[in-house]
Amino acid sequence: MRIVFSATGMKAAPWLAGLREALPGAEVLEWQPGAPPADYGVVWAPPQAFIDEQPGLKALFNLGAGVDALLRLALPPGLQVVRLDDAGMAVQMAEFVCHALIRHFRELDAYERDIEAGTWSYRKPRDRAECPVGIMGLGVLGARVAQAVQQFEFPVRGWSRSPRALPGVECFAGADQLDAFLAGTRVLVCLLPLTSETENILNQRTLSRLLPGAFLINVARGAHLVEADLLALLDSGQMAGAALDVFRTEPLPAGHPFWTHPRITVTPHTSARTLREATIVQVAAKLQALERGEPIAGVVETKRGY
Repeated sequence: MRIVFSATGMKAAPWLAGLREALPGAEVLEWQPGAPPADYGVVWAPPQAFIDEQPGLKALFNLGAGVDALLRLALPPGLQVVRLDDAGMAVQMAEFVCHALIRHFRELDAYERDIEAGTWSYRKPRDRAECPVGIMGLGVLGARVAQAVQQFEFPVRGWSRSPRALPGVECFAGADQLDAFLAGTRVLVCLLPLTSETENILNQRTLSRLLPGAFLINVARGAHLVEADLLALLDSGQMAGAALDVFRTEPLPAGHPFWTHPRITVTPHTSARTLREATIVQVAAKLQALERGEPIAGVVETKRGY
């Protein structure tokens, strides 16, 4: 069995060593143009040339939960694409979202500005019941975030493409229920996969449906958000702020208004990073299951995009 590795922006050596240790019977090599044909690919943002040179792959393992970049390539018909289920990302996402939520709810940014100015200030405590948190996307990551947010006693709502049921979460599904979901949400968390249906879903119309003084946390993909619409809603006072971890262009270009906007917090796409050891364990287990002819989790429906 031959496994070929291609991951843009990652150091190959530790991945190759880990995969060889986890799969001692396999030949594991880094892809270079002209590499021999392989049985499986382990990839992150590979070039089209990789796909073109590996027409016989049985499956392609993506080193992340989001597969939008991979699905933009011309993939052979029937190629099985497998995404990560979790591999340590869900708990990272939960702590990141909770941090952004609590920082906003407790007005810690305002306190920080006062402290820098030498001002000892006081703000009236807010009522959690008036700050319902709405989570768009209720997959593995969204479900874990919902569970974490409930621990701080915020009302939690969820919206997904198809119906889901999560304990303690008021769930909505489909386009027909999107407006009702938004109308009862004050803090909106985007964890949707990026597809043709969800691109630009965070726009003037949808964001305006939120409760007054709404706050946006986008930890999914930058292309979900119409940037000019968010800026207009913040400047008008209709929305209170945003915590943005993902952007249409990454790194965020110098001079972009998000860098300096007083109501926007920017982080460099770090809400949930791929953890190498946990990822290798998951990929190896799934690959071995496929070799035994067993079903695995995380197989992407390419037409749906996730």
